[in-house]
Amino acid sequence: MTIDAFIDALPKVELHVHLIGSASVPTVLELARRHPGGPVPTTEEELRAFYAFRDFPHFAEVYLAVNSLVRDPEDVATLVTGLAGDLAAQNARYVELTVTPYGHHVAGMPMRAVTEALDLAAARSLDEHGVQVAYVFDIAGEYGEEAARVTLDHALEEPPHALVGFGIGGIEQERLKHRDVYRDAFRAATAAGLHSVPHAGEMTGPETIWEVLDGYGAERIGHGIACLDDPRLVAHLRETQIPLEVCPTSNVCTGQVAVIEEHPLPRLLKEGLFVTLNSDDPPMFATTLSGEYRVAAHSLDLDREALAALARNAVNASYLDPAGKRRILTEIDALT
Repeated sequence: MTIDAFIDALPKVELHVHLIGSASVPTVLELARRHPGGPVPTTEEELRAFYAFRDFPHFAEVYLAVNSLVRDPEDVATLVTGLAGDLAAQNARYVELTVTPYGHHVAGMPMRAVTEALDLAAARSLDEHGVQVAYVFDIAGEYGEEAARVTLDHALEEPPHALVGFGIGGIEQERLKHRDVYRDAFRAATAAGLHSVPHAGEMTGPETIWEVLDGYGAERIGHGIACLDDPRLVAHLRETQIPLEVCPTSNVCTGQVAVIEEHPLPRLLKEGLFVTLNSDDPPMFATTLSGEYRVAAHSLDLDREALAALARNAVNASYLDPAGKRRILTEIDALT
């Protein structure tokens, strides 16, 4: 079996993928044509050029432009089931999908309608594609108190059945302006039983990772690659085995890493850190979850054993129930 055939056959779990960022090119084009006159192009060639990001702030602008096309609950459900179909084709079994309620709030969608769409989509995804969907609600970190309030209210008052986590994304440099607000939001979310899974250490240094560990009670960290700049932080992450949701192609596309061959994934593994492999916003970055495993194999020289270990890590770092974890781990073991 070739390494590519092994990757195709490998059962997978996706822990770090965003609802809006998962929209396929045909879906975005359909939405753009349905809602003309906005900044999102309506031809495939122009859309792919639109996805050539100069830096993270530019990526954030494009992401918000695409988000503006999602205007009713059926759009939300379509995106979820579309992602489930894409993941099923890659032998993925389970996904924890990040949803940013504030974006839907701004579009005028009631919380209850969004939740009903998410619940319907999770049921469809399992029935039609065999992919179990769970959700993480994510604060849009640039927008401060209102975004935190809307996200927390939705998580506590009208949560979808499969809500498992509470996160924060966006431009990390903006967060310190609202430090107490975000700490309070995470405190309330975790008190309600949600898992703390913030982004950190993607576009800033180790100080942001320390902030989510100390202030947000982070149980898993989105990206986290900047930890390597702080030996004390590396030692702490090694000792605690807090998982990192690493997204190599994303880091290159948003300018956090110069070229894929310089990505720190191999060093993170060498340091004994708990790493999972993820796709982040796959169509925007011209990747897939399987594509990230191919990058790890062909550009970063990881062998089958290392790829299988990454797949097991994703299962173990997930908030899937124990029986579900055992089923997927058994499948991975049977392949290897």
